[in-house]
Amino acid sequence: MVKKYSLIVPLSKPTFDEEMENAALYALKNEHFVLGEDVYKFEEEFARFCGSKHAISTSSGTHALQLSLLALGIGRRNNVMTTTFSFVATSNAILHVNANPVLVDIDILTYNIDPLQILKRKKEGTRAIIPVHLYGYPADMEPIMHSAASDNFKVVEDACQAHGAIYHGSKVGTIGDVGCFSFYPSKNMTVGGDGGMVVTNDEEIAARTAKLRDCGRVTKYEHDIVGYTSRLNTVNAAIGRVQLKRLETWNRQRMNAALLYHKLLSDLDEVVLPPSGDRHVKPVHHLFVIRVEKRDDLKKWLEDNGIQCGIHYPLPIHLQPVYKRMFKFREGDYPASELAARTCLSLPMYPSLKSDEIKYVSERVHEFFNRSRTED
Repeated sequence: MVKKYSLIVPLSKPTFDEEMENAALYALKNEHFVLGEDVYKFEEEFARFCGSKHAISTSSGTHALQLSLLALGIGRRNNVMTTTFSFVATSNAILHVNANPVLVDIDILTYNIDPLQILKRKKEGTRAIIPVHLYGYPADMEPIMHSAASDNFKVVEDACQAHGAIYHGSKVGTIGDVGCFSFYPSKNMTVGGDGGMVVTNDEEIAARTAKLRDCGRVTKYEHDIVGYTSRLNTVNAAIGRVQLKRLETWNRQRMNAALLYHKLLSDLDEVVLPPSGDRHVKPVHHLFVIRVEKRDDLKKWLEDNGIQCGIHYPLPIHLQPVYKRMFKFREGDYPASELAARTCLSLPMYPSLKSDEIKYVSERVHEFFNRSRTED
């Protein structure tokens, strides 16, 4: 019987320190709780970080996606294409604006939407596409932007897991018409709770998004569109400003951790490692996801040895019960996504992850497969 260990290496480890605490307390004591000064400063600083002209904060990454679609005029009877291999919120945002999700399979090597499948799944009435930069690895935006230009549809980048990732010299989120980010606690940076951001170079889209997130407000008690209460709290923005200052350093630390994982696990034929990028594509490794046939057995083995793991995601969107019920999706509809869902396993990944911890994880992975070969 395998000995049970206490937790040695967590899957993720959000940072909250004294500087963030002081920023939060200052905001609580000195600013409006909603849309205070720190909110606008955070927006300015995040826009500068991304290299976009505008940034509009929201209460979540899901609301960032939803409001972006509305600001682009996407709504009833429109089709919006997106990947089926993502967190369900990506597709839910399409339903929230009464549009129709058109799901597309992935490239199994990158886990991102397959540009070739976009051409096959495209339908009449398609108005937009939402590529997801999954796990912090940029989607292949060049052919996506070419398709969008050819067919006159909008591109909303779901960069909720990819703060700071670079594709051909541009930060993700700034390549399409709009980019959307999440600051949920497990992301590469957080705001101490839920939060999101929309970035764009289009002044009209920015103004419309800002109005939509604030009840459709023109003045305090005058509203000329149906808006939402989707504002970011000031205290969260204050924490986000401190986290943003650290983000580039944290991303470099994630990259170094990923490089060490690659070095230590590359000799295992049973393990498919995630793409590491090149001079054109620079991921930020929100997650470090491997693929193995004996995924569930390996997960249990690692957890028995004190290593927390995750599965992102065990059910593609098309196999979620609500989507099967609404759209009659079936197993086999999107084979690459279903393969990823059966075999993907997230290993610990966070900026403060130590080399010794990565070595410990890698040793236990090797031990698992050595035992498996002996048993086979």
